[in-house]
Amino acid sequence: MGFVHANIKLANPRLPGLNSLTVKAMVDTGAMMLCIPQHVATQLQLEEGDQREATLADGSVRLVPYVGPITISFENRRCYGGALVMGDEVLLGAVPMEDMDILVSPAHRKVIVNPASPNFPSALVKRTGPPSPAPQASRWSTRPES
Repeated sequence: MGFVHANIKLANPRLPGLNSLTVKAMVDTGAMMLCIPQHVATQLQLEEGDQREATLADGSVRLVPYVGPITISFENRRCYGGALVMGDEVLLGAVPMEDMDILVSPAHRKVIVNPASPNFPSALVKRTGPPSPAPQASRWSTRPES
């Protein structure tokens, strides 16, 4: 499919007077997190709260700064989270994409707002409807009955 990029806006919600940054992010649904270069973290004055072990595509593991909070916006969607400080470009992973309810359109090689919920992000947080009945042991079951 090739690479997919999206223009996203990043901001520091703790400093609303600070200008946000519009950046071209590589979209990677195989990655979990938002990753930003050090210069983006510096420009947004993001605080390092922790360090995280990041497993790279080649299997190597690096200890990297984890900063935040950060506001991530795409079209009419917004979410809040943290970011790993690493690499030389912004990488948008699956967690913020799920949070904003945005998708990759493979046919168009671009990121789109979920057409099933165009006005507001949608999230599945629990099963709707009655719970499934507990499985019943058959009369030929080898499990002892309780």
